[in-house]
Amino acid sequence: MFGGLLNARQKHIFNWITVVIVMLYVTGWVGAIHDVIEQRREIARIAKEAGVKVPAPPPPLPATQIATQIFQPQAPATAYIDDAMLGFLNPLRGRSGKVFFTTLTPGASIVAGAPGGAKSVLTGGTEKVSSDFTAPEQPGVYKLAIQLNQAMRQLDDFSVITLVPFSEKRAGHIGTYFLGSWPFENGGTPKTPAYADPAGFIEVTQANADTPISEHFKLRDFLTKDQPNIWPKYLLLNPKLLDKLELTIKELEATGHPVKHFHIMSGFRTPEYNHGGGNTEGRANLSRHMYGDASDTFVDNDGNGVMDDLNHDGRVDVRDAEVIQQAVERVEIKNPSLVGGVGVYSACCGHGPFTHIDVRGYRARWHGTGSG
Repeated sequence: MFGGLLNARQKHIFNWITVVIVMLYVTGWVGAIHDVIEQRREIARIAKEAGVKVPAPPPPLPATQIATQIFQPQAPATAYIDDAMLGFLNPLRGRSGKVFFTTLTPGASIVAGAPGGAKSVLTGGTEKVSSDFTAPEQPGVYKLAIQLNQAMRQLDDFSVITLVPFSEKRAGHIGTYFLGSWPFENGGTPKTPAYADPAGFIEVTQANADTPISEHFKLRDFLTKDQPNIWPKYLLLNPKLLDKLELTIKELEATGHPVKHFHIMSGFRTPEYNHGGGNTEGRANLSRHMYGDASDTFVDNDGNGVMDDLNHDGRVDVRDAEVIQQAVERVEIKNPSLVGGVGVYSACCGHGPFTHIDVRGYRARWHGTGSG
C-alpha cells in the first residue's frame, strides 16, 4: 500500500511496528485466556472444598476460529451452543425435564423467548425445514436443531410433531384408520374446554412408532390396541401426561420402589374403541383416554404382565396400585399444574390391579374395577 512512498529503511521500521502491534494484541488476548483459566481453577478449588460439582468447561475454539476472532473481531463469536443457551426450551421439557416432544398444528409457534439471531432447523426424513420456530405445514415427526450465528446444535432427545388437523377426519376415518366421533363433535356443548374436539392427531407410522417421547416411553406405548395391521395410525397425546408419569416414576424411586418398566396398559383410546372395543366395563362416555391425557399403568419390572408387589406384603392386589396413587398425590402437591384424576383398580376381567393417571385439569379420585 505504501510501497511507492517509503524508502527501504522506513519500510523496515514500518514492518517492525506492525509486528509489535500484532504481538501486543496477541499477548493481551493470551493473557485474557490465562486469566480465565486461573479463574476456573480457583472456582474448581472452592467448589471442591464445598462439595459442589462444577460443569466441565466448553471445548476450546479451533485455531482457525481464534485467528478469525483476533483479526476480525466483528465476526460472529458463537463457537458452540451450551445448555444455558438452550434454556428457552426448558418449558417444553416439563417439570420433570424428561419430556422429549411437543405437538403443534401446522404453522403454530414452537416456543417463545428464543435468543436474538437463533433459528430452528427441523429435519423430517431427509428433508430439512428451516424456520423461525414455527411448526412445518406438512404433518410429521421432526428432529430439532438450533442455529446461532455460525454454531448449530442437534437435539437428539427432542422432536417437534406437526399434527394432522382434525378436519382431515371423514366419516370417522383418516384414510383406512377408523377413529369414530368425539362426544360433542355432532352437537352439544362440552362442560369444559377439556372435552372439546381435539385440534389434530399425531400420525404414527411403522417407521416413527419407536420415537422416544420421554425418558421411559415411546409413541407406540400409547396407541389404541385395535386395527393392528392398519398403518398409519392416529394418536392423541398430551405432553403434560408424560411429564406427570415421569415425575410419578421419580417419586416411586425416591420412596424405595425402583422402576425398570412402567407399563402402559391403556393409553389413547379412539372413541370407537372406547365405546365398543374389548371389555367396556367402567369406560365412561367422556373418558379422558379419548383426549390423549390419560393412561392406565402398573409397575412391571419382572416382565410377567401384571403389577409387581410394590408394598412387599407377598401379594399382588389393589394395595400395590395404591402405592402408585400415593406417588401421584405427591406429584400433584408439588406440581399443581399437573392436577387430574387418579383411579385405583383391583384385578378383574383378565388383568391385574392398575392405577389410572390423567391430567384433566381438576382433581378426581375413585376406586373401581374393569378399565379406567
